Amino acid sequence: MHSQEKNSGPEKDRIRLLLVDDEEGYVNVLSNRLEKRNFQVTKAFSGGDAIKAVRGEDFDVAILDLKMEDMDGIEVLKIFNQMGLEMKIIMLTGHGSQEAAREGIKLGAFDYLTKPCELHELIKKIHEAYAKRIETFNPEKK
Repeated sequence: MHSQEKNSGPEKDRIRLLLVDDEEGYVNVLSNRLEKRNFQVTKAFSGGDAIKAVRGEDFDVAILDLKMEDMDGIEVLKIFNQMGLEMKIIMLTGHGSQEAAREGIKLGAFDYLTKPCELHELIKKIHEAYAKRIETFNPEKK
């Protein structure tokens, strides 16, 4: 069990997101927009950062970019699977990479969206993934 000063009061009811993308500007803007909508966001700017983050904290949903410098999203997804994580994964992909995103779904990702995506679309997908996570890992909370 890890302690987080900010994890008290209404914070504990917020969806815990891991946002993984090597485009720092994109991550920072998206993180700010999601935090304003009451999500608890942790940023990771590489696959390696994402793996370190999940070792130290539990997340409900990860938003994982498919194309990154250090390792691609499929590699990160495979490592997350080996770690036995309960979080749901939403893959983000560029226009030419839908086939790779479908491979991610075969490997257990919840779904994928094409970048750039509308914020409302992403938020809807996050809520769907979170609901599926709750249903899968806490069946009595249905």
